[in-house]
Amino acid sequence: MAAQLPIPVYTSLDQAMPDLQTAAEQAVRYNNLVEEFEKRFGHKPSYIARAPGRVNLIGEHIDYVLFGCFPAAVERDILIACGPSLATASTGTGGVQAHNLNPKYQPQNFVPMLKTGGITAAEEAGAASTVHAKAAWQLDIDKRELRWESYVKAGYYGVLNRFFSAASGTQEHPVPVDLLFTGSVPSGSGLSSSAAMVVASTLAFLTVNNKLEGVSKGQLVEMAMENEKRVGVNSGGLDQAASVICTPHSAIFVNFYPKLSAEPIPLPTPRTIPRAIFVCANSLVVSDKAVTAKFHYNLRVVETLVAARVLGRLLNLPLTPTERPTLRVILTRWLGTPEADLEKEDVKSAIERFLPEIEKLRPAREGREPGEEGVTMKEMIELSGLSEEQFNQVYLSWVEVEAEYFQLYKRTRHVFTEALRVLEFREVCVRAQATEGDLPEETLKQLGALLDASHESCSTLCESSCPEVDELTRLAKAAGAYGSRITGAGWGGCTVSLVAEDRVEEFIAKIKEGYAPYRELSDEKLRDAIFATKPSSGAFVLKLDA
Repeated sequence: MAAQLPIPVYTSLDQAMPDLQTAAEQAVRYNNLVEEFEKRFGHKPSYIARAPGRVNLIGEHIDYVLFGCFPAAVERDILIACGPSLATASTGTGGVQAHNLNPKYQPQNFVPMLKTGGITAAEEAGAASTVHAKAAWQLDIDKRELRWESYVKAGYYGVLNRFFSAASGTQEHPVPVDLLFTGSVPSGSGLSSSAAMVVASTLAFLTVNNKLEGVSKGQLVEMAMENEKRVGVNSGGLDQAASVICTPHSAIFVNFYPKLSAEPIPLPTPRTIPRAIFVCANSLVVSDKAVTAKFHYNLRVVETLVAARVLGRLLNLPLTPTERPTLRVILTRWLGTPEADLEKEDVKSAIERFLPEIEKLRPAREGREPGEEGVTMKEMIELSGLSEEQFNQVYLSWVEVEAEYFQLYKRTRHVFTEALRVLEFREVCVRAQATEGDLPEETLKQLGALLDASHESCSTLCESSCPEVDELTRLAKAAGAYGSRITGAGWGGCTVSLVAEDRVEEFIAKIKEGYAPYRELSDEKLRDAIFATKPSSGAFVLKLDA
């Protein structure tokens, strides 16, 4: 399985890139990063850690309820030149000097502190004193005011506490590290720049500390998921899985239940008609998932979790007061079949049979105005069957959310219909791969229709779109896209459209003409805002000559 494979470590770009042309194009960027690192830190880097952004082709806001998704890594990425620091006097034990080629992001120095029984290791009598069993590494991350280095610190957390704590059975200390970042994933665009930052940072700290050996792709995904929670985002793992596990020319079907697994699925390419590729278009509405989490992303997480409990009670399924089942778990209990015995086709059939049960969540609308079709906090607690104290402990003690009405029915309907679309999308791609001879254009139209239906659900049921993104999808269809949808956490960010390759230039020109925010952009900024992309390889490490 792809998730069990080791993280690739290459010694040349020729090995790392899908073809020699791409390697030659990227060599300029990599060489520039190495040269700038040496200028800033006075020595050459030992490695370059790379993690790509991702485009989620279909399957939005369902990973955190443990349904499968269908992402692909994009060619745009985060690169970190890294190596042990020579400035140990100024950095201290495990200290970090982090610089960024983008002048917008100022250099940052920070030192992790090992808390031992209420005091730091540095405050103890000796730096090499025994680490107490309750010791844990600490880094200051202000979730109310996230900065670029917050994601670097988040990536460091998991490495520190997994490999340098008492629980790991070692008394080693992390080495001081120099880091130089560069990136081509637009921030806040829905292409998971934050996940790419955390994955690349985690990978860099693992590599410089000689802890990468034995770490599988799946383990790196799990570490990065936990690390990103340090910046206040309760990620389901989709972004990290795509950034780590993807392979060139393929998307991956990522499944999260009963455990993480990833299946590479080659995307269909017609043989006698123009090849279709994906075009990402940035709405230029910046969506900072961490900053707006309590109104948007984390709120959707809580709504779906509470909906699972309420639906379980309505279906008379076994529930304990302290558990927090997901909708995926509720489906399995309703089936009464061990998850290990289910094939993907069985899950698809089960969802189709389960859809009528969702109507039990539909709230009464009598006397309510439009927009008030959800339930209040008080009503939600009553529906859960828990006391207010129990409810707060299970659903609110670990996350901050804010809403007047909680849309349990809408979110649940989105989850199950979107999960169904993901499985149908996968089926179409698998059938296309097995087809001999000419591939009919009808296949691309089928995929496009699924993209369109997904966007409609994201807009009306998940309510994770925004007017600008809705406008971009309409313009994309008018410009000839087979289908178009929002991609990423939402409330801004990007769309992804399936477009015939020989019509990409014409397609982009029409979008530029129709979408007002694009009209005043320079050619360079327009290339950053809307671009065609092919599925890319996942995270890797490039080992440099000493």
